Amino acid sequence: MPPQGQQTGSWVLFESDLNKDATTPIVPPSAEKRKWEIVWRNVILFVFLHIGGVYGGYLFLTKAMWTTRLFAVILYLCSGLGITAGAHRLWAHKSYKAKLPLRILLTIFNTIAFQDSVLDWARDHRMHHKYSETDADPHNATRGFFFSHVGWLLVRKHREIKEKGHTIDMSDLKADPVLRFQKKYYLILMPLACFILPSIIPTLWGESLWNGYFVCAIFRYVYVLNVTWLVNSAAHKWGSKPYDKNINPVETKSVSLVVLGEGFHNYHHTFPWDYKTAELGEYSLNLSKLFIDTMSIIGWAYDLKTVSSDVIMKRVKRTGDGSHKEWGYEELNDSSQTKISQD
Repeated sequence: MPPQGQQTGSWVLFESDLNKDATTPIVPPSAEKRKWEIVWRNVILFVFLHIGGVYGGYLFLTKAMWTTRLFAVILYLCSGLGITAGAHRLWAHKSYKAKLPLRILLTIFNTIAFQDSVLDWARDHRMHHKYSETDADPHNATRGFFFSHVGWLLVRKHREIKEKGHTIDMSDLKADPVLRFQKKYYLILMPLACFILPSIIPTLWGESLWNGYFVCAIFRYVYVLNVTWLVNSAAHKWGSKPYDKNINPVETKSVSLVVLGEGFHNYHHTFPWDYKTAELGEYSLNLSKLFIDTMSIIGWAYDLKTVSSDVIMKRVKRTGDGSHKEWGYEELNDSSQTKISQD
């Protein structure tokens, strides 16, 4: 049994990495003490952006037309899927495959989200898994809630991120012409998809450009940013660990609800190649799974990777914290018996 707090996650990114896991070194969570190099430009931008987001939320609730509100919700779902079903499950982890029409659609959705190009987002996320909870993890959760939520974007990156960045193989994604096109023209496509069109389109049904801008562009963008960041912060802090009690990521249904199924984080870090990012993946808390399954029905998504119940059961019994509703009682039973024998 590793020391308390020792990271025992598999470090695997894809199903094909499983056989390499035995030789992968395990690095315990850590955070080097250092002087923060604050990027004041980013601080000022995020402060004004969030002020605009709060104002946009007020307009969403009080002034905007119902069609504008509906459009903002649709944009939230589309941009969210661009991150969850696209950058995360498809490209960062290769948990399923997508035909060209779906890759184009998800790239458009991802551009609406404005969280960097897919190539940049996937690189950072692969770093997050390979070097989870260390200084080579871009949003190292051991530095606290604020840092893992947004603080990592307000300071200079730790040198470990730059030094170990070359260890992340991105050749598979760089080979995709759709992703290369997005990366090359990102500074043109992103403002158009994230801010300009979402502001103008509501004027077609009589909404003011002012409301369109603050509700459908700014408020929607700030909301999607923050619920996505919750996966890095809240889902690494508060919740249960039915699959691996020795890692920081947890299961939190509230995060799954707002991030379209990404809050089953203890499972995801234990089995990162599962396209559901959850064991059960009910549609009510996993709209990303519903989307991928729908795309599979029409033939745009295929080779969906999952984990067998037998593998999950063995892992739960071996490393779970006892909270699994089907197999967790055995872990609790063993702990109780051990305590009794020690007494």
